[in-house]
Amino acid sequence: MAEALKGLGVSSGRAAGRVCRMAGPPELPPRHPVADTDAELGLALDALRATAAELAERAEKAPDAEAQAILEAQSFIADDPGLHESVETSVRAGADAAHAIDEACAHHRHALLAAGGYIAERAADLDDIRNRAVAAVLGLPVPGVPTPGHPFVLVAEDLSPADTVNLDPDTVLALVTEKGGPTSHTAILARARGLPAVVACRGMSEVDEGTWVSVDGLRGEVEVGIGEEAATEIQRLAEAERRRKSTSRGPGRTSDGHPVKLLLNVGSAADLTPQGVDAEGVGLFRTEFLFLDRREEPGYEEQVAAYAAVFRAVPGGHVVVRTLDAGTDKPLPFLGLADETNPALGIRGLRVSRVRPEVLDTQLDAIAEAARQSGAEPWVMAPMVTTAGEAADFAGRARARGITRVGAMVEVPAAALHAGRLLKELDFLSIGTNDLSQYTFASDRQHGDLADLLDPWQAALLQLIADCAAAGQSVGKPVGVCGEAAADPLLATVLVGLGVTSLSMSAPSVPAVRESLAAHSLAQCRDNAQIALGSDDPEQARKLIVPGW
Repeated sequence: MAEALKGLGVSSGRAAGRVCRMAGPPELPPRHPVADTDAELGLALDALRATAAELAERAEKAPDAEAQAILEAQSFIADDPGLHESVETSVRAGADAAHAIDEACAHHRHALLAAGGYIAERAADLDDIRNRAVAAVLGLPVPGVPTPGHPFVLVAEDLSPADTVNLDPDTVLALVTEKGGPTSHTAILARARGLPAVVACRGMSEVDEGTWVSVDGLRGEVEVGIGEEAATEIQRLAEAERRRKSTSRGPGRTSDGHPVKLLLNVGSAADLTPQGVDAEGVGLFRTEFLFLDRREEPGYEEQVAAYAAVFRAVPGGHVVVRTLDAGTDKPLPFLGLADETNPALGIRGLRVSRVRPEVLDTQLDAIAEAARQSGAEPWVMAPMVTTAGEAADFAGRARARGITRVGAMVEVPAAALHAGRLLKELDFLSIGTNDLSQYTFASDRQHGDLADLLDPWQAALLQLIADCAAAGQSVGKPVGVCGEAAADPLLATVLVGLGVTSLSMSAPSVPAVRESLAAHSLAQCRDNAQIALGSDDPEQARKLIVPGW
């Protein structure tokens, strides 16, 4: 009889196949005495440089800007002088090359985890660098995705960007990890590729290689031991569903015609291809991808060209630009920000302009010029706005440059509670559910043991979204959701019922959300919203809305 395991669904869809595990990290041999210290150091540094070069090469071949940025970041880490200095210290203390790399990576990994937030998420990157470099020193095969010669469900403790970026969707049917959270690289890249994925799935380490399993990325369930016949039928149905949804077209609407804009989250113009998903514009243009992993700030002209390219790719369309979302939890060397003991609560997002106002000013100048060159009228919003005073200051700086639609991301409870006050200064709000969950529930986004608290079906989070939507409705201004909650087809009906006016998501999620809205009237969406707001926990909400869930 099949056994059901529960995790956190982070990318919807169903798939079934045999389990294949990621190859484990290379085991360290016993330490050996070092006869030539300089030669041993050269061996270790050559391995790190080769790892950096390989990651950079993979970045160049990455299928999208987001994956490229992640791999480039890994390459910089492998080539980081601080990491190399740590390796040299270990070698000169008597360690051989493999153990020196292991010790240096362990030291920096500890520092990353202690920092928490986005920085802690880079610990998995460092683990991957360690494994690749140690394998190079020992002459072992580089750990990576298996190639069993048949389609499979990839199971791992966690996945690094280098593992996931070049996954072949014709071979890898779904992803299941024992660690990770809703903002892990596994989750982000699975959604970008439309692969069903479940993270923080306890018990997967006990599932034998080759076992037939099914994966439900919407419900966060893995059924173990289903047998080949059942798996074949699930795959047949899943493929038919994918073909059917690939023909989905048209604007977002409920069954009785209530309009809800369906928009895309993008990192650059490369994410907007002519053959792309039928959407109504861009709801989140993450400009930070232009800045990440740069040792110097991109210049004004480079920024103008990058922004104009996106505006031209959506001719006459709706583009919401988020200004630089960086800070000590997304470190950019050229910002020169001081180290913080709790970066998630420090200088990040709009707060960076407190210490480096010229960075925001240059970006706003570039956005305004790109709009003039392309004839676009972009909506521009700031991340991590907390008070009405911050909103007023940002709006003043943007409007002084001719930007006419100015808004803010709602990512902290203070902003949600004072949404009405913010809208006196702004033209729109966009809710970032990932950070709003983290700050509402005081739960680290990377902490797998707290993943249930970050479930976007939590009633407290939905109440904050409802408050923002009500504030927007009272003054006739739009309030959208651009966090990953928007990609959940059933939750989308709840968000619309709460009064949200647009939903922005990864491209593969659009067809399912469009269909879900088209199958519900606005009254049904409002009923679903009231059920979710009144439920004690996410599971109860889902079961009350969908009997048998």
